[in-house]
Amino acid sequence: MSEARKRRPRDPEATREAILEAARTRLAADGPEGLSLSEVAHLAGVNRGTAYQHFETREKLIKATAEWVSDKLFRAVFGDPETIGERRVEQVDIAEMTDRLANFAMDNPELCRVWLLQVLSSEDPWSDPFWKEYAGSQTRFAKTDLAQPGVDTEVLSVIMLAGAFLWSAWGRTHAASEDERRRQARRFAQECLRISMYGSLRAERFPEIAERLKPADD
Repeated sequence: MSEARKRRPRDPEATREAILEAARTRLAADGPEGLSLSEVAHLAGVNRGTAYQHFETREKLIKATAEWVSDKLFRAVFGDPETIGERRVEQVDIAEMTDRLANFAMDNPELCRVWLLQVLSSEDPWSDPFWKEYAGSQTRFAKTDLAQPGVDTEVLSVIMLAGAFLWSAWGRTHAASEDERRRQARRFAQECLRISMYGSLRAERFPEIAERLKPADD
């Protein structure tokens, strides 16, 4: 048999990955309502039957894509999910974690947009593994003596993640090179750390706000 007639070996994992990559591109552009399995198959370079073998319905493809994106976010920010339980919150390098989130968001705005859209439309956002770990780590940190008292960790988590994902789109409009993207990511990380460390208001100049923000048990 000639080389030209030999069939290419199948690689189901690579095919699934290509379909998920295509699905996240379409989700980022059109949202879940605009997703079509046929269109995703075409974009992935596979026939529609192959796409249906991996994902029987559009809903299953959307769910799998959301989980795939969440896993990529998780690994980029926190590392291997299998070893996450070995980490103590007091030992986390907060600056490094903030840099990882900012850099990943700057490099992957489509992934972040898909994740944000899916979580916002979810009836149970706490079931998302990345959100669960991100907000959960904020909550665990707030319970240590390293944190300021009275932190609303759910609100803080939303502010940080929404900010990172919005900045990735905003910052890239000024980033024509890899070095510029790194600079824009660094700007975001620096401001997150500055706000976390010092805030933006001088308490002595705003006594009424300082009074309002005192923890309830003081």
